[in-house]
Order: sequence, then C-alpha cells, then structure tokens
Amino acid sequence: MTGAAMGEGDLVIRVDGELPLADAPLAAVGAVCDRAEDGTGEGVVIVYVSGTPEEAWTDGATVALVSRWERALRRLERLPAVTVAVVEGDCGGLALDALLATDFRIATPSARLRVSTQSGATWPGMSLYRLARQSASTAVRRALLFGTPLDASTALAADLVDEVTDDVAGALAATAGRSTGIPGAELAIRRQLSLDARTSGFEDSLGTHLAACDRALRRTTSEVPS
Repeated sequence: MTGAAMGEGDLVIRVDGELPLADAPLAAVGAVCDRAEDGTGEGVVIVYVSGTPEEAWTDGATVALVSRWERALRRLERLPAVTVAVVEGDCGGLALDALLATDFRIATPSARLRVSTQSGATWPGMSLYRLARQSASTAVRRALLFGTPLDASTALAADLVDEVTDDVAGALAATAGRSTGIPGAELAIRRQLSLDARTSGFEDSLGTHLAACDRALRRTTSEVPS
C-alpha cells in the first residue's frame, strides 16, 4: 500500500497491527493529533491500517498503557479534521482500533478485519465497544465473541467500512472533494452530536443541539457583510 497523501495539507499516519501495545505507536498517533489540532495540516488525516498481532502482543503491557492508548484513539476520534482510514489485508490489534476511530473507511478487496485475541479470548478493549456501537449485525457479534474474521464485503454490509475498491487513490480524492470547505471545528461538533444521538434521549440532547444551532446562526451572521 502506498503512503501518498491527497494534498499538501493532508496528514498521514500508518498504524501497523503487527506491533505490540507499546509507547511508539501511541506517540505516532499523538504526533499526528498535535499537528491536526494546531492547524499544521489543513486537509484530511489519512490513517493507513493493516497487519494483525501475534498472540503475545500484550505481553509487558499495563492497564495504564492501555488507558493511554485508548485516550489517544479518543483524541483521534475527536479531531477538528476529517479522518479517513485505508485498510488492506488482515487488520487487527492497534490497526483495528485506529480504523474504528475514523470518519470514513476505504477498504481494498483483500481487507479482513480481525478482533485480536489474548489468552485464548478476544481482547476486551474499546474496539469491542466501537464495533458493537457501530454495527448490530450477527457477523459482528460473532467477531466480538469468537474472533471470527470479517472480510471486506461483510464489513461493508455491516457498515464498518464505507467503500470497497481497488482504486484507493480515486476513493481518497473523492473523499477529499466531499470534505473540502468544511471547517474542522464544525465537523467535530456534528460528529459528536451524531455519536451522542445513539445513546442520549431527546431531552438530554436538546440543549446541546440548540447550542450548536446558536453557534451556526452566529457564524452565518458574522459572515454577512455589514
């Protein structure tokens, strides 16, 4: 898989699922988030993911390290920028974690999502939470419980990826076109509203949506020439 970005302002990161849970991948995600948040990158954040870990991928890990990784993913999930994942081949471990924290997901036909195991059972990290929250399909339930792999077509049917294609460059360009002109901060607000809608009731959500509407109206007013 190539690592070419879509434009000069895009930020690119590769998350290798073969790597163990350690400081290096956490720092790499954090560095991209730093650049996206401080405006260094003006385009999208492209996350290339592939690879699955060995059974002993969590050896030496601590709960504190797991917590830091999950917080890094949460930061990626909330960036003021469009995040696009490209997945090729088997994808598990840290790579699957990162995939599930992105806005738009492009898979090649060879892609296969695998919930990693540890001590014979599926790893109980937040990827299980995101999988269950993002899809209610029976195939995903089998993946959660038994680690049954999800091929590209199954992942597409389960809404875990948005597109399956051999033309990754074309798909990236089309995604860039859709996101052009969307202010990062406004995107982040709408992303969070959509995420909260899955678990919050109407009354609990009303105030947050009204605040977002007020912000949008104020932006419109400020953009009208006096």
